[in-house]
Amino acid sequence: MKTFDLSVYLVLDPDLCRPIGMVETARLAVAGGATVVQLRDKQATTEEMIETGRALKAVLAGTGVPLIVNDDVEAAIAIGADGLHVGQSDMAAAMARARVGSGMILGLSVETEELARRVDPSIADYVGIGPVFATATKPDHKQPIGFNGLARIVAAAPVPAVAIGGVKAEHAGAALAAGAKGIAVVSAICGQPDPEAAARRIAGEIGKARA
Repeated sequence: MKTFDLSVYLVLDPDLCRPIGMVETARLAVAGGATVVQLRDKQATTEEMIETGRALKAVLAGTGVPLIVNDDVEAAIAIGADGLHVGQSDMAAAMARARVGSGMILGLSVETEELARRVDPSIADYVGIGPVFATATKPDHKQPIGFNGLARIVAAAPVPAVAIGGVKAEHAGAALAAGAKGIAVVSAICGQPDPEAAARRIAGEIGKARA
């Protein structure tokens, strides 16, 4: 049985993380309460992803926080990552599952109720739903859905959901009220002067929303 906590889902961005790097950002964020770390670097080669991913695995060892690799199935396998996340324009979820086997966490991005309804819970373990707001970290994103759209798509999905797209600590309550299990953040942690404090604030807001 796979166990993972989507509460504070950190998506690493190499540009935003540049001041201290992705590995140190992840280490500090986990110390502050990040519950998942995703390595996303659309410009990196598979070899570069593997190098960074192995360094991330080393700093996450013993924390219980899973490392998810975005899109690059070869890198995910080589790293021995805990999971893979694919978008609608990446490798098909069924093919990704066949490649990584049954033990790895598999996440899938969905932007509409129809896509959410099509998710096969025997293939995908969770969905990332968004963008809730417009976000500069993914300039080619689809139309923002807001919290009403988030609620509709969460209701249509047969697996747990994390909200993504411009969400910050102050949005935790609304995201959980819409049915999401947590929020996926990029700029709310990456590039912040104190990633540990930033993650702690988000974790605190999630805790308050659940109280």
